Amino acid sequence: MRLGLALGYGGEPIEELLPTVQRAEQIGVDSVWSVEEYGPDAVSILGYLAATTSRIKLGTAIMQIPARTPAATAMTAMTLDMLSGGRFQLGLGLSVPWIVEGWHGQPYAKPLRRTREYVEIVRKAVTHTERVEHDGEIYQLPYRGPGSSGSARPVRSDMKPLRPDIPLYLGAIGPRNVGLTGQIADGWLAGMYAPEHEAALTRPLDEGLALAGRTPADIKICPILYVARAETVEQGRDKLRPLFAHLFGAVGPGGRNTYFDVACRVGYEGPAHTIRKHLTDGHKPDAIAAVPDTLLDQFALPGPLPAIIDRILAWKDSRVDTLILLDRDVELLEAAQAAL
Repeated sequence: MRLGLALGYGGEPIEELLPTVQRAEQIGVDSVWSVEEYGPDAVSILGYLAATTSRIKLGTAIMQIPARTPAATAMTAMTLDMLSGGRFQLGLGLSVPWIVEGWHGQPYAKPLRRTREYVEIVRKAVTHTERVEHDGEIYQLPYRGPGSSGSARPVRSDMKPLRPDIPLYLGAIGPRNVGLTGQIADGWLAGMYAPEHEAALTRPLDEGLALAGRTPADIKICPILYVARAETVEQGRDKLRPLFAHLFGAVGPGGRNTYFDVACRVGYEGPAHTIRKHLTDGHKPDAIAAVPDTLLDQFALPGPLPAIIDRILAWKDSRVDTLILLDRDVELLEAAQAAL
């Protein structure tokens, strides 16, 4: 199992972040991943890091599918791969409806179809063997619909890629999306994962792999874990409770909460419903208090450094390829990398 570092970059001076990434590279951390919501984008910072590092892999976790056309994403992937000397890993995801529609002004409808077509176009463009054509339900290249000039022809990028097979990961939580990941992706960026529930969580992935005639060896499982270092495990848990209460309780009008669904699927149905009811009733402190200790211990890394390292070691017998820590604690990274 390898170690990765996720950057929750918020626009602070790069001098506050760069030493952590460079130290991670020095000690052998496998990869660093940029995060994107509706503030800093996932791409710009990796361009900077490509010039200030030499070995560590650079990944997006995630680039939001609705934010860019498939061709734009392919152009970005080829450029970052070239700038980094073949170290780029393309992580894609749909984001959530309120960001997709509220920020990007794009419909969230038919997310699985959109993802499948998007990945197909990106792969065609990066492979660079032929002009890109696609006649899909969501995307059409060349576009010949309303408002088109009618004169477009298929295009092939005028940039020859460094690699025609840039690794492509999908961020997925819901079972259908995880199943699609098994069918079409090189890796799975898992938003909720725990060794104790590995069989249940990977069942949709394995079904997707089998449907596509693939095996578990054909995909890399890469969970992203929240970390809360503290003097005691209980203090670490308390740091994480508000976040997990929000993850399980939040739901938009007419929408589903895949974090809530996962919690129910792995045996936390009672607490998940309790959390949601407290939030619906306006009792946020009660919702936070209802987040179970065992859930936090399984799906996150709370506590003092020795406890966190012990827990990381428990992941070594799982199917995980890369454990990605959402944290900037250099001492923790050094201890974790040394333990692995």
